[in-house]
Amino acid sequence: MIAGSTRVAAVIGSPIEHSLSPALHNAAFEQLGIDWVYVAFHVPVGGAPQALDAMRALRIGGLSVTMPHKEAIAEALATEGRLDPAAAALRSVNTVVARDDGSLEGHSTDGAGFVASLRSSGVEVRGRSVCLLGGGGAARAIADALGRSGVSHLAVRNRTRSAAELVAELGAAAGAHAVSVDPDDDRAVADAEIIVNATSIGMGVSINDTDDTGSLPRHVFPCDPALIDSAHVVADIVYHPRVTPLLRVARATGAIAIDGLGMLVHQAALQQRLWHGRVPDLVVMEAAAERELAARRQ
Repeated sequence: MIAGSTRVAAVIGSPIEHSLSPALHNAAFEQLGIDWVYVAFHVPVGGAPQALDAMRALRIGGLSVTMPHKEAIAEALATEGRLDPAAAALRSVNTVVARDDGSLEGHSTDGAGFVASLRSSGVEVRGRSVCLLGGGGAARAIADALGRSGVSHLAVRNRTRSAAELVAELGAAAGAHAVSVDPDDDRAVADAEIIVNATSIGMGVSINDTDDTGSLPRHVFPCDPALIDSAHVVADIVYHPRVTPLLRVARATGAIAIDGLGMLVHQAALQQRLWHGRVPDLVVMEAAAERELAARRQ
């Protein structure tokens, strides 16, 4: 029951109606038995500073930040010197924490959530080689986290070389032992121990979306699926569908296949710990996300 003592947390973005965060976080608050509630606020482009002002004025306990505000929130909080190392390196914030003294801190939990999702599946990244597909914000966050986690080699592939180079630089700065960029080199995929799709390729693709031969067309894969074999770990940040074409191929070869819902759940659990110091049950959070996704498919 919402009362005068209820603490509010929220997600801000534009658009925001599609967000799974309310389902995830409200399930976590209920499971923990704490008097918090989580809502979604549509904040238009340019409204990030006002959202932070509102957070202070309304004593909102925590914010999740999604597109298009991650960089603007980081810029605003950098003037106060309150960014965690990952957020400062990425110049991107997905979590804002309200401290008792009224100050705000910016954090980035996306990359750490990804690494945690691998570990929960029994995959340790330290000392292993990774091929990261993508050059956007998710790829940058993952590269930073992989570097901080001690990968031995990070290869980045992206259609735009300049974006791939920025991703690789973040991985190197964070501690990756070696990095490389070659958008056209299939060996980077074949030789990696862990393949990560940090693009949106495969999102919304149905098993029925076949070509005239009955096969899935090449454009629904972020790399040549023939390069994947049973020795690989294949992770995809896409979670709709849970089993993307890339993961379907990985499973067929006997490779370890990890879907994107784990990253979403783990980064949200890290947000919860930052806001109130407690760690929710990830099984409960994942079940809530699955129910919400199922309801949207009806």
